[in-house]
Amino acid sequence: MTTSNISRPVKAIILSAGQGRRLLPLTENTPKCLLPVSDKPVIAWQIDALLSVGIDDITIIAGFHVDLIETLLQQQYADHPKITILFNPFYEVADNLASCWLARPIMDGDFLLLNGDTLIEPTLITQVLSSKSAPITLSVDYKDAYDSDDMKVQLDADNWVKQVSKIIPTDQINAESIGMIYFRDQGPELFSSAIESALRHPAELKSWYLSIIDKLADEHLVNSCSVAGYRWCEIDFIEDLAKAGMLFTDQNTEKNS
Repeated sequence: MTTSNISRPVKAIILSAGQGRRLLPLTENTPKCLLPVSDKPVIAWQIDALLSVGIDDITIIAGFHVDLIETLLQQQYADHPKITILFNPFYEVADNLASCWLARPIMDGDFLLLNGDTLIEPTLITQVLSSKSAPITLSVDYKDAYDSDDMKVQLDADNWVKQVSKIIPTDQINAESIGMIYFRDQGPELFSSAIESALRHPAELKSWYLSIIDKLADEHLVNSCSVAGYRWCEIDFIEDLAKAGMLFTDQNTEKNS
């Protein structure tokens, strides 16, 4: 088991409300977060990684076929009463900023925000939890070239985030967001307030929560934490399932935990 030096309680919020249409037909009747990777659902990989570093207060924002996710929790995590589901009834008409809006009441202390389609190894979480203190810490990785679907990040000379967006010009890209953010100190309140302000405008219902992080970065509130060398995988397309299966197996997890 991997352990972490968590000095105070940390919650986790996992955004798993969507269907994952780019993975059809696999997601026709199954939420993306329940697709198997090495015979284990994506959401179970996430929960087990969080539990292994001492985070047991976990809220899953669910929508599409929420009943199937509830069944999984009842079958596999009944002995973890602080693993709960918050239902998002707007998952068909809004993007993940609306899921964050629903989660505002539980953003009352330090927390990790995870995309429901990103597998991470426990030691990666430990790396982020041990990062230099900042209100908001964006987990980033690096590669030689970035495609149109990558959530790109521009950093300043001290690795604070300047921009996070899919449309940053090529000559300004320094990294990509992997889909996990750490909120500490005043970070949760700042994020929660910014979400509420944004959703006063109906057009923002179709926005990603990273649009809020992009705005807060303008106020020098968002630092970055490199997770280069640690295992993670975002699952957007069917071929990503095969990639995740090669990276994540029970044997590899035990060896690296």
